[in-house]
Amino acid sequence: MLDVLGNLERTHTCGELRAEAVGTQVVLMGWVAKKRDFGVFTFIDLRDRDGVTQVVVSEETAAEAHAKAKNIRGEFVIAVKGEVVRRDEGARNAKLSTGEIEVKVAELLVLNDAAVPPFQLEVAGSENLADEYTRLKYRYLDLRRPALQHNIRTRAKAVAAIREYFDDRGFIEIETPILLKSTPEGARDFIVPSRIHAGKFFALPQSPQILKQITMIAGFDKYYQIARCFRDEDLRADRQPEFTQLDMEMSFVNREQVYREIEGMFNHVTRKVGGIELPAEWPRMTYAEAMRRYGSDKPDLRFGMELIDLSDDLRDTDFAPFAAILSGTRASLPAGESEEQAGGLRSQGEVKCIVVKGRADYSRKQTDELQEFVKRYGAGAMAWIKVGDEVTSSLLKVLGEEKIDQLIATAGAERGDAVLIVAGKKSVVAAALGALRNEVARREDLIDRSKFECLIVTEFPMFEHDEETDAYVAAHHPFTSPMDEDLEMFKTAVNDPSQHHLLGNVRAKAYDAVINGYECAGGSIRIHQKEIQALNFKALGLTPEKARERFGFFLDALEYGTPPHGGFAAGIERTCMILCGTENIRDVMAFPKTASAQDLMMDAPGDVDEAQLDELGIIVRNS
Repeated sequence: MLDVLGNLERTHTCGELRAEAVGTQVVLMGWVAKKRDFGVFTFIDLRDRDGVTQVVVSEETAAEAHAKAKNIRGEFVIAVKGEVVRRDEGARNAKLSTGEIEVKVAELLVLNDAAVPPFQLEVAGSENLADEYTRLKYRYLDLRRPALQHNIRTRAKAVAAIREYFDDRGFIEIETPILLKSTPEGARDFIVPSRIHAGKFFALPQSPQILKQITMIAGFDKYYQIARCFRDEDLRADRQPEFTQLDMEMSFVNREQVYREIEGMFNHVTRKVGGIELPAEWPRMTYAEAMRRYGSDKPDLRFGMELIDLSDDLRDTDFAPFAAILSGTRASLPAGESEEQAGGLRSQGEVKCIVVKGRADYSRKQTDELQEFVKRYGAGAMAWIKVGDEVTSSLLKVLGEEKIDQLIATAGAERGDAVLIVAGKKSVVAAALGALRNEVARREDLIDRSKFECLIVTEFPMFEHDEETDAYVAAHHPFTSPMDEDLEMFKTAVNDPSQHHLLGNVRAKAYDAVINGYECAGGSIRIHQKEIQALNFKALGLTPEKARERFGFFLDALEYGTPPHGGFAAGIERTCMILCGTENIRDVMAFPKTASAQDLMMDAPGDVDEAQLDELGIIVRNS
């Protein structure tokens, strides 16, 4: 029989009591985290969101309560009333904030029982956790774990700190709608059928991009929003189909003014939530430099190991794969390798390396593992040089000792080091070596987890070349402004078909904020003049009719005095991942989806009954 709470009120949380409360009569309520039975004494660790307090029930002083305690188990919900007493010196628990005291129970109420949990909540170390599938299916139990309780509360504090910062800076929080018109911005839209307007669809916002620009046209000058966003795209550890971002926009600003708001906001949040002091002004680095030095537009600066270009040293080589890569001609392909794997590419490529200090002792197995790793990023192979007591290399037979020594000198490698080399198309070399740099740093424990290294990456390309369609697509979104210095080149590339390839050289007033190798925020100065916007649509292959079909309301708004404006969007989850020290976005979301975009707890997505489909005029075809 379960007890009734009645008018009993909780006086303290389970993480609140300290030695100063000794002698106080208290009422605690929570879940049974652990029970230890010692005959006449039963000890219970009582848990709520604030922590754990040990309570002790004695058969001699509280026989009825003790009898109830005998029959409870983990995750039962109970209330206890009793006196705070000091623990014996040898029984104090320094690991608990309440470890100096315990509650001597006079009354115990069993408010609810609990089935045996499908996994153990109280475990030491993440390696002992139940598998993620089970934890996501029973997410309400998983969320009781102190680590996730901490993460969700940290997230709440971060959002509160964001609002505090922008409110103090004179920004206005404006909500934008969730049901919108489909205006593709790079990823696939989630679409929502309209019952009232048969055959028509809303789309869920990928971001409030156009609407926040319209708030600038509307004269609000400083806007922000904690916005829910939806993208139907392939997932990974730091990506979800629905996520939350800070959205911010300002009128009459240049890039440096936006950078200062990015710095100010992140500095305020990390200081307020985690006591972390970031630099007042973050370093700046162009996209071109970041890719050249680190092979990534979001480099992790907590360790060195920069990419080193060996191309000039190898231009005179007759080793066919390298010669073909550096000249842009086709190579004779080794048996079983595709043209791309061998690096036989039409455009000129490069050869680069990283130097791993003190790892000339890499085994054949280890180098084979790293070789397989770079192949995931399109590289055909990874060559190596080990500068040990003797110099050994996978390239020694084809290049000779003199050339190997030259490469060692260019790489700056010393005795004991390993040189890892990738050749190919520039984009492949950057992707493969950039990822290899991070992988080696993890394996060799080169990352100082206590450091927070910040960077603002600037001057991103305005366009990316899609090799499948041989067309240029927006690298950021179609409302990003070109750099002033590149404006004439942009106009020429758009208006002269013979110069269309110059679009690949146009830089945008686009920027990212990077912390510890994560892109935490990104933004741009927007196009505010309708003539430039029309040119950009033309560059992207949108006819005036197609542009009006997709963005007509926005093009109309540009006609009525649009101020210069710019802003950024910051990922709430990625920011909280950094604050919480996790690399999994699901650890900072209360109810996340799996990597295959499923909600295991609610079993979603699910079927919809025929009546609903009929009402919407939808027929489901089995593919």
